[in-house]
Amino acid sequence: MSVTINTIKDSKNKRKIVALTAYDYSTAKVLDDAGVDIILVGDSLAQVALGYQSTLSITMEEMLHHAKAVLRGVKSSLVVADMPFLSYQVSTKEAMRNAGKFLQLGAHAVKLEGASRSIIRTIEKMNTSGIPVLGHIGFTPQSVNALGGNRVQGKTSEAAKKLLSQAKDLQSAGCFALVIELVPSEVAALITESLDIPTIGIGAGADCDGQILVTDDLVGKFTDFKPSFVRRYAEVGKDTGNAVRNFIYDVQNRKYPQINESFYLSEAEAERLTEIRK
Repeated sequence: MSVTINTIKDSKNKRKIVALTAYDYSTAKVLDDAGVDIILVGDSLAQVALGYQSTLSITMEEMLHHAKAVLRGVKSSLVVADMPFLSYQVSTKEAMRNAGKFLQLGAHAVKLEGASRSIIRTIEKMNTSGIPVLGHIGFTPQSVNALGGNRVQGKTSEAAKKLLSQAKDLQSAGCFALVIELVPSEVAALITESLDIPTIGIGAGADCDGQILVTDDLVGKFTDFKPSFVRRYAEVGKDTGNAVRNFIYDVQNRKYPQINESFYLSEAEAERLTEIRK
């Protein structure tokens, strides 16, 4: 059965939600077949797939291009598209237009970072217009410069109180769920128990209603750095490197391709080829 917004909402206090990122058809298909609840076309593709220094560089055109690829590989998972930097902050009208582009492709929802008054108004407008929104508080990568780097948020009681207030505002604005990133476990637990909507943690402890990771971190494909909260479940980067080195060796030593990895003419055609050589 397909995962819907209501499926996610109804998971609260019943079962853990599993979410992962995808930026291409083949990865999306693997995640969908495995039974991942939410597939996020994350703006993390800026660094992981496109080699940018931060998520700030990704454009709407690039996000739409990758969202199309992901959607071709998904049958059951709920697909959420990240709204890239400056695609929703300038005005509600522009935010609506850009969010609509993702839904027109087939995405089921969009994700917005932050909980400023303007963001809340935008989410309220999206909610009343039929655009489901996944909220995001704590460390918000698009605000990395304003936050002074990749830092844990909510480390004091006052900061925790502010995060809780933001979470409640996002719930009231109509978010169907909330990502909490880089927040102390106790704070994430407080937010989770205070909300009616599910929370999905990333570097926010075990008490959230679900967990999300960047798939390339999970499988060890992205090797530039490894966040401390990531658990590697595979080493695709190392395995791929070893496979390529083995391929280089086999090619250079005439071990590839072998007979069963090649095609041949029929005997009659081979004889004609011999005549041509003469």
